[in-house]
Amino acid sequence: MKKKFMLIVSLTAVLLLAGCWDVKEPQRMYYIDGIGIDYKDGQYEIYMQIINFANVAKSEGPTPQAAPSEIGFAKGKTMEEAFFKLYRSIDQKVFWGHMTFILFSENALKDENSIPVIDSFLRHRETRYQILTYVTKDPIKDILLITPILNKSLTASKLSNPLHTKELQTYVEPVDLRKLIISLNEPSHEVNLPLVTINKNWETTNKPTEETALSGFGVVSKDGFKGYINDGNARGIQWMFHKKTRGDVTIKLNNKEKEFLTVDLEKLSTKIKPIVKNNEVTFEAEIKLNAIINGFQGKVNTDQIREGIIKEVKKDIKKSYEAGIELDVDVFRLSEHLYRKNVKAWKKIQKDGKIPLTADSLSKVNVIVNKVNPGRKTFAETINE
Repeated sequence: MKKKFMLIVSLTAVLLLAGCWDVKEPQRMYYIDGIGIDYKDGQYEIYMQIINFANVAKSEGPTPQAAPSEIGFAKGKTMEEAFFKLYRSIDQKVFWGHMTFILFSENALKDENSIPVIDSFLRHRETRYQILTYVTKDPIKDILLITPILNKSLTASKLSNPLHTKELQTYVEPVDLRKLIISLNEPSHEVNLPLVTINKNWETTNKPTEETALSGFGVVSKDGFKGYINDGNARGIQWMFHKKTRGDVTIKLNNKEKEFLTVDLEKLSTKIKPIVKNNEVTFEAEIKLNAIINGFQGKVNTDQIREGIIKEVKKDIKKSYEAGIELDVDVFRLSEHLYRKNVKAWKKIQKDGKIPLTADSLSKVNVIVNKVNPGRKTFAETINE
């Protein structure tokens, strides 16, 4: 009886331990941080960025002998075929659960090539809806090989974690897979993906270095890629959405050519009101802001600052709207505002899921500057002439 009991205990222990036999140790896996996707000559070109986690938790600096990442490349008639070609040259298990971004080329977003790509990532059991999406004109491999300033870990890069830089400059809003799907499924069935470029403004004591920059948008619809809205024309977009953002404008003082003032702006709210008359719709926008003065030049008062801010914000909004009209793009998602507030009118006016827009459709923009904070007690200059 005792022997039988011991045999049962032993078998039970073996069964309980059996569940751990197929567990992979963390150091025996490769971790994907980002994927680059191009489309040329009828084939998908895949770039897989495998990140080295040896440097992630080190505050004193990365290990100089360890490469921060390696980039794999393969082609295939489908994206999955290209991935399986890459698997043949990988000697450890690949883990997708830490993947943070997808970088599309313009060709990968044309002719509905992006739809099966997005669907594939959503069907994979290890990937998540929080994966960020970007578009670029530059070579994908060159962007994926760039390391952050001071050789920090790639997990702190702008592509992997854009929320750090979002606090400094917010006119380019991150877009994850969840937001991408929602935007494509709802009016106006378009989405502004952040445009990634290579910035060469930095250098070390040895040589110039490169860094990634978010410098505008690439507009994507269900039908494919629509075009780019670059930095100069994209700045007005930040003022026309509900989320609170922080940005800046540079205003001219006293109508003098050489006296300028850069002002930090905190957006408090944006309200867009559709006005329907005789099956035609126009929109009125109201933007409320607070201003913070960091620098100072010349004699200026709050009324002049308010006037300059209002003028520049309206100019930014107009430039972004006109750039969208040229591309036949609803950059401010005005169609969605009509859809939410007057769906009956939207159904009468809409064509292919969005309403036709003209240069006069945004009929009124009202900018209100609530507070002007000088950063000190007075508006006087620190050093007198």
